[in-house]
Amino acid sequence: MSVGGVPVRERLRRLVEHKSFQRVVLGVIIANAVVLGLETSIVDGPLDQVLQVVDDVMLWFFVAEISLRLVAHGPRFFRDPWSVFDLLVVGIALIPATGPLSLLRALRILRVLRLADSVPSMKRVVNGLVAAVPGMGSVGALLVLVMYVSVVIATNLYGAIAPEHFGDLGTTAFTLFQVMTGEAWPDIAQDVMEDEPTAWIFFVVFILVVSFAVLNLFIAVVVSGMESIDELAEHEERSDAEVMDELRAIRAQLSVLQAELAAARRDTPLDHATPGT
Repeated sequence: MSVGGVPVRERLRRLVEHKSFQRVVLGVIIANAVVLGLETSIVDGPLDQVLQVVDDVMLWFFVAEISLRLVAHGPRFFRDPWSVFDLLVVGIALIPATGPLSLLRALRILRVLRLADSVPSMKRVVNGLVAAVPGMGSVGALLVLVMYVSVVIATNLYGAIAPEHFGDLGTTAFTLFQVMTGEAWPDIAQDVMEDEPTAWIFFVVFILVVSFAVLNLFIAVVVSGMESIDELAEHEERSDAEVMDELRAIRAQLSVLQAELAAARRDTPLDHATPGT
């Protein structure tokens, strides 16, 4: 089906990809975040009913927007992870939040995460985090290994001295996790050092290895992933610019050839047919 010679799907694609349409969607997402926040503070009264009506209207706006994108892009819609994420978020909001499913009412706030898809800079950051996931998995495995070794050592060394902190593997793991975050670790170290003055060596080495070395590797991996995304975006922009330059050069050459052909035709005398006798 086509309207005015242009297929309907093409018209819808132009609509959903138009900057004005995307700005409207972004504005509704932000307004919906504000409404969801107000609903947590205003529980009873006429204003609460008004907010619920506004929230429902915004929800159906999102449904219409997702439907338009589905029709416009067809099967390609499901090839984009962000589009699938949008579909899941809106789909969760459509599930009746009553009875055992009342927890889903709180998940409506996930619609705000669509900002990460609508704002290019945020989308680039999230793509960088996703690109860093393989490296983060390796660093995470290293962190778990270091933590396990430290837990076994601390339990053997200080289990009898401070059983409230190092009595078993589970308690020690929680204590060392607290030390890793830097929360109240001097108090924990002081309890142990009252009976074992050299215990500070273990805590200092543990903090240096885990907090300053391994955890900073996470930051390095994330930064590397974001740099790779930026380099890819720059390469794509550069490639697009090079293609446009080549097209301009081809057009210029065609214009020159057309001018030369026109000049050659003007300079060539016309062959007049000899009249018959």
